[in-house]
Amino acid sequence: MTAADETRNTVEAFLAARADGDTEALTALFADEVDWLLAENPVVPWIRPRRTAAECAAQFDELMAHVVPEDARASIDNFLVDGADAVLFGHLSGTVRATGKSFEGPFALRLTVENGRVIRHHLYENSLSIAEACTS
Repeated sequence: MTAADETRNTVEAFLAARADGDTEALTALFADEVDWLLAENPVVPWIRPRRTAAECAAQFDELMAHVVPEDARASIDNFLVDGADAVLFGHLSGTVRATGKSFEGPFALRLTVENGRVIRHHLYENSLSIAEACTS
């Protein structure tokens, strides 16, 4: 199996675990320590620094606790793999439970895989739209 095959398989498993809300599977897919990048945003409760596999996997549960689950959407337009790196481009949207306000926008997610586990998770998203939806 090539590095690209391993990366694609791992990212597909990651996406399936996210879609299923399977925190245990996500924890197993993250490396013990992860290079996590998601711009800190003090008004968004689920956006914070993370480092360990458990902290990274818990981000999904924290997100779902703060948004209306039936309004949470993410679509992937492109999924590119180059060796150990994968980049996904898409669109996300949702409604913040506490305010009833919606957010939406494009995203790019860079994942790097080593030995079948995600060692890098860098997410670039419309953080302004999300912050505005979190404030009353």
